[in-house]
Amino acid sequence: MRSEQLVWNSKSGWRRGEKPLREAALVFYFGGREALGDGVRYGELREMFPAAHIVGCSTGGQIKNNDVTDDEIVAAAASFEATRLRLCRQAIDDPRRSQDYGEAIARALQADDLAGVFVLSDGLNVNGSELVAGISKVIGADIPLTGGLAGDGASFQETLVGADCPPCARMIAGLGFYGSAIRIGHGSAGGWDLFGPRRQVTKSAGNVLFELDGEPALDLYERYLGPEESKGLPSSALLFPIQVYDLQQPDTAVVRTVLAIDRDKRSMTFAGDVPQGWTAQLMRGHLDRLAAGAADAARQARGGVAAAAGHERLSILVSCIGRRLLMGQRTVEEVEAVGAELGDDTLRLGFYSYGEISPHAKSGLCELHNQTMTVTALAEVA
Repeated sequence: MRSEQLVWNSKSGWRRGEKPLREAALVFYFGGREALGDGVRYGELREMFPAAHIVGCSTGGQIKNNDVTDDEIVAAAASFEATRLRLCRQAIDDPRRSQDYGEAIARALQADDLAGVFVLSDGLNVNGSELVAGISKVIGADIPLTGGLAGDGASFQETLVGADCPPCARMIAGLGFYGSAIRIGHGSAGGWDLFGPRRQVTKSAGNVLFELDGEPALDLYERYLGPEESKGLPSSALLFPIQVYDLQQPDTAVVRTVLAIDRDKRSMTFAGDVPQGWTAQLMRGHLDRLAAGAADAARQARGGVAAAAGHERLSILVSCIGRRLLMGQRTVEEVEAVGAELGDDTLRLGFYSYGEISPHAKSGLCELHNQTMTVTALAEVA
């Protein structure tokens, strides 16, 4: 495998790496909704790489090696010696059919030599937990599944995904890697601290939370945020995610972040399921612990490509927009922590998301995560 980083901004256009690839089989790209919305940048990438699969999405900020940027589009082109690729896409007509869409994506990618799946999805019109469940149901637990939900900064207006087409709303992209040469490492970690009492989810429907301990969920959040911060919901709730888990199965613990609120129904919609009967607890972040969590995710991913030592590597970082909002100018510390673990010889790009997809660090089962840093490391042993 060989890879090349590309960066676009409005002043200089596309800037390519020192050793441009003549041909590529795959191009990842990530950028702001405004920069991607007219499809021009996709067209330029298609002209540069006519034979490549080109997949990307809108974000809450782009990651390129040790930097975080809002004003650029970041991309990486890759060529493979012995790995086949397949890219498919699925339109979203009804978010309630998220599991069906996941199954459709997985059936399109299923094959005897399937080695891994990477997914990018609209971040506002899908139940990420159900999407992941649908894919996992078809491909099984042994095939690594990673990816993320597209972002729109703190605006929550519209997210875009492109899969061999100009990026658009209500789209899911699924990318399959095939063969015995590809190595895929993955890692996911948070670093948030629990606080406040444990509360039972007494009323919910999928990813919509209505009540905690019999009290409207939105009432609880507004008490913690205070009157001024409550005016900024749902974005202000990104600083206070919840951890939900089954008391009988502690390894099921996942973090959930808010996508939308309904002030009339006093409900909150999360990126993934909040099962009724589970336990929920509020969380808050500490900057040093968040950076340490990012380093942990990178260590996990590095272990998955250890057998490819000496071969070129490409890593995709997907971190939550809530982490960026909390860390502010110190956001770069978490991407630097990842870089320190993976090494400067690993090309790194990624984005800030509305949800992260990766196997659970404890259970090994793939989950929709929130407020985590996830790392997908790719290498090839031909």
